[in-house]
Amino acid sequence: MAVDPPPAAVSDLDRALAPLRAAPGAPHWTPPERWHLTLAFLGQVPAPLLAPLTAAVGAAVEGVTALSLQLTGAGRFGSRRRPAVCWAGLAGDVAPLTALAGRLADAARAVGLPVEDRPFRAHLTVGRWRAGQPADPDLPDRLAGHRGPAWTASEVVLWRSHLGAAPRYERVTAWPLEQPAASGPAAGA
Repeated sequence: MAVDPPPAAVSDLDRALAPLRAAPGAPHWTPPERWHLTLAFLGQVPAPLLAPLTAAVGAAVEGVTALSLQLTGAGRFGSRRRPAVCWAGLAGDVAPLTALAGRLADAARAVGLPVEDRPFRAHLTVGRWRAGQPADPDLPDRLAGHRGPAWTASEVVLWRSHLGAAPRYERVTAWPLEQPAASGPAAGA
């Protein structure tokens, strides 16, 4: 389950990464069309669990307000000697996003799906270093000052990934987040 950055945020980050793509020790870059902010990774969902999962996630998302987010900065998972993942960070409503990720993981567990048992860390994976290949662990530092456009995350999406020679994603379903109440004078006042 994921939140998807809009095209403007994706394009902005893609432009920021352009000078790094051919850098020595760069990771294998993930194509921008595959960028999602993963909130809960489920792996293969058996067909009989899809309907219960959909209902459980609907309940978990109910009452959650749309989130203001911004792709900002970068970092890596893994050690300096063996960096594994290059990621872009997030700013904005990160605490509510983290709480939402916890609710989604609980919903998946409630229907019997295994979910990774590690703390959620809001990030967007943009590349992976391959074992045995040269790796520059300081490459993400070049994006330290990056600040993309702010955007509103208005839905949670369940994606099905099809791995293989030409990996692709299929949108299975989505759950809308509540729109914040309009501020200002009450109607009719």
